[in-house]
Order: sequence, then C-alpha cells, then structure tokens
Amino acid sequence: MILYDIPDIRLFWSEDERFLKQFIGPHIWQKIKFQPLSKYPPLINDISFWLPSEAYSENDFYDLVRTIGGDLVEKVVLVDEFAHPKTKKVSHCYRIVYRHPERTLTQDEVHRIHQAIEESAVRELGVEGRF
Repeated sequence: MILYDIPDIRLFWSEDERFLKQFIGPHIWQKIKFQPLSKYPPLINDISFWLPSEAYSENDFYDLVRTIGGDLVEKVVLVDEFAHPKTKKVSHCYRIVYRHPERTLTQDEVHRIHQAIEESAVRELGVEGRF
C-alpha cells in the first residue's frame, strides 16, 4: 500500500479493470503511482458511422473523442464492424464510457458532448453518420 500510495487495502481484492490496468508495466522497475477511481456510475453511449472511402485511422477517432470529451471520457472501444454485402461500405460502432471523478453525470450533459463528437467526426474525419 505504501509503495503505490493505495489508500484502502480492499482494493487489492478488486477485479475492477480500472484498478488492475494501472499496474501493468513494461518492466518491474517502472515507477507506478495509484490513480484514484471514481465511485460514480458511468454513462455509456454508442456511436456508429460509415467509414469514408479514403484512408481512415481509428486513432484519429480516439483522438477526436479525447479532445472533445476530455477527462469525462473513461474508455472508447470498437464494439462492432460491419461490411455491407452489396455496397461494400464498412461501418464501425464505438462504445464511449463517460464518468466524472467527483460527481454523477446527467444524460443531458453527456448528450451534448456526444453530439459534438458526432458532428466533429462527420466534419473532420469525413465519416457518414448512422445516428
């Protein structure tokens, strides 16, 4: 507990991936400091869109979400990929998990951020929204 500055011994029995991921490092000598976890519930929203015919990078989408959502975005995960059999267009669906470290978020707050992400993805990445 002292080594990692962990405030509660019960965290050592946690199966919460937010806690466990903090202690995965490339080597044993890497200095790790525990980052406190939010006790407030997450809000989860999905976004799906058709990819542009030109090059598309998932990392560009991840960067866009982090830029707009900031620290409220806890996780962004690609949950589905679909290729239309006739048009050969490809669609991605991402799950975005929002969580505030100090209070419970409302769906209205998250909806405004999510809508800004949708609009920016269309404008900046050239995707065709399915929202």
